[in-house]
Amino acid sequence: MVNLDQVLAEIKRGTDEILLEADLLEKLKEGRPLRIKLGADPTAPDIHLGHTVILNKMRTFQELGHEVIFLIGDFTGMVGDPSGKNSTRPPLTREQVIANAETYKEQVYKILDPAKTRIEFNSSWLEPLGAAGMIRLASQQTVARMMERDDFKKRYASGQSIAIHEFMYPLLQGYDSVALKADVELGGTDQKFNLLMGRELQKSEGQKPQTVIMMPLLEGLDGVKKMSKSAHNYIGVSEPANEMFGKLMSISDDLMWRYLELLSFRPLTELAQFKLDVENGTNPRDIKILLAKEIIARFHDEVQAQAAHQAFIDRFQKGSIPDDIEEVVLAAGEGLAIANLLKDAGLVGSTSDGMRMIKQGAVKMDGEKVEDSRQRFNAGLEAVFQVGKRKFAKVMLK
Repeated sequence: MVNLDQVLAEIKRGTDEILLEADLLEKLKEGRPLRIKLGADPTAPDIHLGHTVILNKMRTFQELGHEVIFLIGDFTGMVGDPSGKNSTRPPLTREQVIANAETYKEQVYKILDPAKTRIEFNSSWLEPLGAAGMIRLASQQTVARMMERDDFKKRYASGQSIAIHEFMYPLLQGYDSVALKADVELGGTDQKFNLLMGRELQKSEGQKPQTVIMMPLLEGLDGVKKMSKSAHNYIGVSEPANEMFGKLMSISDDLMWRYLELLSFRPLTELAQFKLDVENGTNPRDIKILLAKEIIARFHDEVQAQAAHQAFIDRFQKGSIPDDIEEVVLAAGEGLAIANLLKDAGLVGSTSDGMRMIKQGAVKMDGEKVEDSRQRFNAGLEAVFQVGKRKFAKVMLK
């Protein structure tokens, strides 16, 4: 017999908000496979771990026996989702959409079971709507309702343009839920307006409104900003295994639990045991290793996960220096101060960062800790400098 409390706890794991939880419970009690919808506009072909948080939740629904629908917005991708945007986004061409869609399919299958995943393209029902259908759809909402969206409101108040077609986007996404008769739709916290629009349109069409499950935006490696390429705090799903391993090992102990909750497929009971183990003296590093190997095995394979672990041991735990580090040639002048050397070699962002890292004992030269922040080096020096656990450079002074 299915334990609904356990099922609901697994679904709620890592979620930001569920609207409405009582509705979801009633649907689960029906005992039928629910139709779970996740839409994605193929606007960019590459994804990072932050993007996979929602896909992981889809995977959970798959494992619980529900029907997972990965909806590729090939039609809406040509409109452009205005969510969180402070300007009109240029629409994509059909060729761009199709090319990105193929890449998306390849990447999502690293998480979702292809045999249990239903792929749909929303052009199959949005294109046949035609002009008359679009007008009928637009008549179901008012401009005042659309202006309740925070991003539209801010853009209007600041005098930034809002194109008419942008008002159509939430309606089109909502109509996707009508066409699919979705029971549940997943999305990020920035998608709330669009997700709720689906509920409204389903009600007007006489359907039972979908449950909305919003997932949080994953923090990047710094533990502060959301993971993104622009913030340089991301882990790409296509990055080399060794690089992924090193980045995951660099996260803080507190952030580790957040990553386990949102990125790991381990049962909640196992995560609870990990916390007890750490409280009883287990080094959090050992838990990070398990997380890193799980993530790498998912996006590469078990062999590369084991190899990345061994490379990490060889490089950091045994104190060895990697062979493939960058070589940097610098001008010594009348003597180059250590902080300037670290900055010019690209190991730190500024000389003050260099001084701080030296004081923290995080700088080494040929494996030996640098303790004198006033140290200067002359022409002829050839040495390997290390900052922290992952930054190396072979420096030659001339």
